[in-house]
Amino acid sequence: MSQDEHLCARCARHQLTCCQTPQVYVTLGDVRRIEAETGQTGFCEFRLPPDPGYTDQDDDPIWRDNAFQPDGTRRVLNKQSNGDCTFLGPTGCVLSTSARPLVCRLYPFDYTADGFRDEVVPGCPLELLRPGQELLPTLGMSRELAEPWRQQLYVELLAERTGATAKPSPAPLP
Repeated sequence: MSQDEHLCARCARHQLTCCQTPQVYVTLGDVRRIEAETGQTGFCEFRLPPDPGYTDQDDDPIWRDNAFQPDGTRRVLNKQSNGDCTFLGPTGCVLSTSARPLVCRLYPFDYTADGFRDEVVPGCPLELLRPGQELLPTLGMSRELAEPWRQQLYVELLAERTGATAKPSPAPLP
């Protein structure tokens, strides 16, 4: 294992990750960015969440009222035959940060339309951190860098429902 190998690549080899277990929700803006970068289409579909309780989002009515279709489905990335996200490669996500779905860019932050919650979501493999490493700095993330993406996610959620055009996504991390 290379010392400079990204934590996400190590994680993908060791356990079922955020790129393997859940359905990854994508906005219409995400779809357009991915199509523009990859030239691919047909990488997502509308599906019901595997856990019916997921639709109970009373703490985030904008998400609840806009991410789901009237039939309860939502647009999610397809998976490879082994269950991995269609864009998970051997060294992590094959998409550039600017094309990556907004929810992926925001992971492991826990958030609502009102802002970030105090704790990150469980799931990142803290046991794979090297001595002295902390999760967010190791991932190259901070609330300040993630805030424009959180705002963009909710702009795109609302724009899709109203038919408005969402603003372009913020620039990727340096």
